[in-house]
Amino acid sequence: MPTIMQDASNGVVTPMIKAIAEKENVTERFIMDGISSGRIVAPCNPAHSPEPAAIGDGLRIKVNVNLGTSRDMVCLEDELKKLKVALEYGADAVMDLSTGGDIDMIRARILKESPIMTGSVPIYQIGLTAARKNAVVEMTEDDMFNGIERHAKDGMDFMTVHCGITKENVGWLKKSDRKMDVVSRGGSFLTAWILHNDEENPLYKNFDYLLELAKKYEFTLSLGDGFRPGCIDDASDAAQISELKTLGHLVKRSREAGVQAMVEGPGHMPLNQIEGNMMLEKQLCHNAPFYVLGPLVTDIAPGYDHIVGAIGGSIAAKAGADFLCYLTPAEHLSLPDVEDVKEGLIASKIAAHVGDLLRGKDRELDTRMAEARKRLDWDAMFDVCLDPEKARRYRERGCTKKEEGCSMCGDVCAVKIVNQYLTN
Repeated sequence: MPTIMQDASNGVVTPMIKAIAEKENVTERFIMDGISSGRIVAPCNPAHSPEPAAIGDGLRIKVNVNLGTSRDMVCLEDELKKLKVALEYGADAVMDLSTGGDIDMIRARILKESPIMTGSVPIYQIGLTAARKNAVVEMTEDDMFNGIERHAKDGMDFMTVHCGITKENVGWLKKSDRKMDVVSRGGSFLTAWILHNDEENPLYKNFDYLLELAKKYEFTLSLGDGFRPGCIDDASDAAQISELKTLGHLVKRSREAGVQAMVEGPGHMPLNQIEGNMMLEKQLCHNAPFYVLGPLVTDIAPGYDHIVGAIGGSIAAKAGADFLCYLTPAEHLSLPDVEDVKEGLIASKIAAHVGDLLRGKDRELDTRMAEARKRLDWDAMFDVCLDPEKARRYRERGCTKKEEGCSMCGDVCAVKIVNQYLTN
């Protein structure tokens, strides 16, 4: 059976292609050309069949929400509440990163309840299983690929796989003066495995087999950034760039096999390096869709990293990022709760919309807001804003609904005064 990428290359206009084109307000040919070239991915495992959606060149910027339990906080109902909030406030994708409790059961429930693109990082479960028996470095190649296949069978639409961590790239890490070494959990598992076993990363060495699995189960590869910088001082170093070059090579191999692939990008990075990194990824990775965490533009704001990430996300979106992974106020501190998920998602939605405006998309939303503000039409303002509930709560603070203005300006509302005299 042909893959999504092969259908697009053969000019087959599937119902999914039609739905994506209509949603994105582009032609079906545009979507097919993008998917066939690899500049666009449409993660859709038939075992899950999410709502049609795509990520990449010329499309609206998408936002991902991370869900999942930890060893210390295991409550499926809480994760399902987070999923509900993510759906309510417009997440385009979710990822289950569970590391506590019955991980298989939690993954199955999230997949069942999620109508949108859903992803995972199989190496988390594989490594934790090995660690709780003996040690992470005791994972076998079979453990790794069997774990990936299990997630694929369950229906994961995309999976983060850390294929770019190689013995050579680990050598760059050992030679570097990095302050934070490896902050990617999956990246740390495989780095430790390579150093302990003195062997090549099985996900790189057996990449052709991984491609076979991806074709068989129709999941999209999200080529993980295991050496992403974990602090500002480590940004754009040799370890990060060497991994990115490897990922570019793997993107080409994925396309040749008819497998969809996107590339994950840097974590912590100063503002003046973001644009260059986006351009470098597009160049080295042959315009593959770029999935970025943040980037976080300062290291000193725990509790506010959703804001830090939104600042970096806006710059990244302007420079070509296609998919933003949200950060919550709890980043670096704890597992997020439901309110953290909401705050983090909305911050990233703002960043995505800022980028979309520069791509000529959804400008009418800002126009509608301006027109509603001129009329002092509060209900119309709430209809277009990203968080109507919060906006209504602030509006009602300190004034009655009968008042045209808000409690900030009261009877000296600039809009009200000028409206009165311009219409006379």
